[in-house]
Amino acid sequence: MAYLEKHSTTLRDDDARLAGVAKHLTPVLHNLIALGVNGKQAHWHVRGENFVSVHEFLDEIIAHAQDNADTIAERLVALGLAVDARINTVAEKSGNPAMLVGFQQAEVTVREMIAQLDATLDALYSAVDGLERIDPVSQDLVIAAAQLFDKDRWFLNSHYAK
Repeated sequence: MAYLEKHSTTLRDDDARLAGVAKHLTPVLHNLIALGVNGKQAHWHVRGENFVSVHEFLDEIIAHAQDNADTIAERLVALGLAVDARINTVAEKSGNPAMLVGFQQAEVTVREMIAQLDATLDALYSAVDGLERIDPVSQDLVIAAAQLFDKDRWFLNSHYAK
């Protein structure tokens, strides 16, 4: 119990540490939300070869994005940090590239979603590095997400890998 009392107080009172956590987790949150929204856009508009498998797998990626966004947001709030996850903020601050509008062939959709995953993974790996010394608990959450999205990227890329 003494460990928890000591470290919980440290986390609540250490403004520099909390600013560092916010600095590294907020971009992760924005990228995860963008991945989920853009994934739904792709999910609705995919056509052509491998339609069913791409369409259904996009739902898995979307669920992973939404679940991890919730976990990251809850971590920030548990530390006493407010989050701004409004769609206009996410659109402005995420590193995710714009998606094509309208129906796309599955190969194009896969390529676009890999770019979405790459942007999200960039934010995740940046946070892994940045959180190492300031908040290992937050870093663990980010590492788990990175592991999941690395696997999602591999599965999606395998649809058209040569």
